[in-house]
Amino acid sequence: MLQIGKSQTLTFDEEIPYGAYLICEDGERIMLPLSQLPEDANVGDALTVFVYQDHDGQLTATTRMPVMQVGECGYVKVVGTNPGGAFVDWGLDKDLFVPKKQQDKPMEVGKSYVVVPYLDERDGRLTGSSKLHQHLREKNVYFQAGEKVNLLICGRSDLGYKAVVNNHSLGLLYQDDVFQRLRIGESVSGYIKQIRPDGKIDLTLRAPAGQDRDELSDKILQHLAEQGGVSAITDKADPNLIYRVFGVSKGDYKKAIGALYKQQKISLSKTEIRLLD
Repeated sequence: MLQIGKSQTLTFDEEIPYGAYLICEDGERIMLPLSQLPEDANVGDALTVFVYQDHDGQLTATTRMPVMQVGECGYVKVVGTNPGGAFVDWGLDKDLFVPKKQQDKPMEVGKSYVVVPYLDERDGRLTGSSKLHQHLREKNVYFQAGEKVNLLICGRSDLGYKAVVNNHSLGLLYQDDVFQRLRIGESVSGYIKQIRPDGKIDLTLRAPAGQDRDELSDKILQHLAEQGGVSAITDKADPNLIYRVFGVSKGDYKKAIGALYKQQKISLSKTEIRLLD
């Protein structure tokens, strides 16, 4: 069965002058335009394509992949508006339409927003929404405290940042648990801090005590090896630099190099760290 708004692998069934027909397991066929057909493709080959509606509302396939698919979120730019809503560039020839009633705040041309595509129940058309709370879970179903997750920063609040968790849930990242500058649309790794009694998700950028400590030590040693055994990223380094290179807070980094020093794997000075043989 063809899945609108998602990538899937279909079989090259028939070549035609203006492209090819692809077929899925249940026998349903869809046209792939000639411009999207790989030059080395042959009848019988498996092709991974994205299925969507073209400008005429007809189902079509493309080998180009959009920024996000149905059930995923992406940070996309508004490229046009009309009285009914806004159009965002999501990487396909046809822009994704976000109706006014699905805009968390009025969208402006040239600005970017976190958007989730969905299938409109009324007409089955692919549509976008920045009202993430209407399409993503706000209460925990899958997660456990301490679990490592992928976060997409999607908004600010008085307490910190709102984030999309693993593309399907919403959580809150408290300001006290943020040790770097974050921007809307940025993707970062984080952790489930706790699940509140009401089921809502609290997040943190800090790994639970002891978690990932060995992984961080390995990253530091690998970094030193790649730098010829010497690094200027000491315990006095800028926190943003530490996070950019190692993905951890300055406090966690200091603990890790302290442990490596005690293990006599590195030497420390005010200006550099050296790898010991």
